[in-house]
Amino acid sequence: MVITGRREALLIDACKELGAGVSYYISDVTQRDDASELVTATERDVGPIHCLVNNAGVNLKKPFLEMSDSEVDAIIQTNLLGVYALSRACAQTMKQRKGGVILMISSMAALVGLTGVTAYSATKAALNGLTRTMATELGEHGIRVNSICPGFIDTPMFRKAMEGDLERKERLLARTPLGRVGTPEDIANAAVFLASDEARFITGASIPVDGGFSVGF
Repeated sequence: MVITGRREALLIDACKELGAGVSYYISDVTQRDDASELVTATERDVGPIHCLVNNAGVNLKKPFLEMSDSEVDAIIQTNLLGVYALSRACAQTMKQRKGGVILMISSMAALVGLTGVTAYSATKAALNGLTRTMATELGEHGIRVNSICPGFIDTPMFRKAMEGDLERKERLLARTPLGRVGTPEDIANAAVFLASDEARFITGASIPVDGGFSVGF
C-alpha cells in the first residue's frame, strides 16, 4: 500500500499506524503536472497500481454569498481537478493491464443540501458525475469506477465541529435512521469491498455510507 500527502510528518505517523507494508510519497494533488510522475514512481518502486483511492479533500464552511473566487478555486483544485489528473494517470497504466479500480471519496453533501458548503458540495457532486462517465468509458478496459459518499463520521474534525453544540448533534442523529454517526472503519470497509472481486460487477455507482441520513426525514 502507498499513501500520499503534502506533510511528511503525518505520512510517517500514518505508516506507523497502518503497519508493515505501507510506504509513502510526498505529493500535492493540486500540482497536476506531477500526477504521471507519481504513478510512474509508485509502479517502479512498489508495483502495479490495482486500486486508486482519491481521498484528498478540503472544505471551507462559509455562506455562498461570501465565498471569494480564490476560495472556490482552491476547493476545486484539490477536490476535483487533482482527482481528475491522478485518475487519468492511473487509468493509463490500468488500461494497459486490462483492469483496475478507481474509487472516489465523495460526500453526503453531494446528495443533500447542506448549508455553508456550496463549493465543497459542488465538487463532490462533480465527482459522482465523473464516476459515472469514467465508468462508461473505462469499462471496456476492465476498469471499474465507483464513489463512496460518507455521512457524518466520528473523526477529530467532526468532534471539534460538534463541541458546544449538543442541539445540532441531536438533530443530525434524529435524522439518521441508524441513530449514530459513522466510524472511519465504516468507510474503509466500503472501500475494501468495492476494491475487491466481490464487487466485480459494480461500476458507476455512488454509494452513501451515512447511516441513512441522506434518505432520513
